[in-house]
Amino acid sequence: MEEQIKRIVRRQKWLYALLWILSMLLILAGETGVGDWQGMYAADTRSIYYGETLVILLTAGCVPVSLKLFAWVMKKRIAQVTIAEALRLYNGWSTVRLLLLALPLYAGLLLYYLMMSNQCVLCAAIALTASLFCVPGEARLRKELNIDKE
Repeated sequence: MEEQIKRIVRRQKWLYALLWILSMLLILAGETGVGDWQGMYAADTRSIYYGETLVILLTAGCVPVSLKLFAWVMKKRIAQVTIAEALRLYNGWSTVRLLLLALPLYAGLLLYYLMMSNQCVLCAAIALTASLFCVPGEARLRKELNIDKE
């Protein structure tokens, strides 16, 4: 079981680092002018409106759902199964939580550079800040699953 816990924590830390690394690479690509895609839709007000609306709705939906859904699943499903099954469910739902945060993050950053819209980068910052509530670790896993270190 200890090896399984360590493997899950390693995988979750890797996914969490990947979330941040990919966002930093996207920012670096946008700020250094790699390619010719920055500001491509900056003059198209209809695209800006739809893009901002999409990112705002994604952020308003995904951020609270990713945080609250995980707590609900922990309480309703994971707490009522065996340790091995709980570890498997924890790993899966932690991945879903990070993916839900990645949607508004990457959409916000991408649309910010395509449309030069400050609302999009604000939504991306909200998603990135919300990811700080999901930092994986062995102590956190043990606390959330009520597993004592043997």
